[in-house]
Amino acid sequence: MAELKENTARFIEVTAKDLPLHCPTPEMLKWNSHPRVFLPIVKNGGEALCPYCGTHYKLTGPVSGHH
Repeated sequence: MAELKENTARFIEVTAKDLPLHCPTPEMLKWNSHPRVFLPIVKNGGEALCPYCGTHYKLTGPVSGHH
């Protein structure tokens, strides 16, 4: 089991395996700190901002097979 992380980070790098991306992520310790919101990171050019907590996500690496 992966170690849970506090969702106090304001910048998180994600990869294709994290898609579809939503915040908070299951790895976050306080996964229920706000309603789950799906973030269109691929459509937004590889970056997304959570409207609830302000966490900035950046997509790293190649993405294939995702709409």
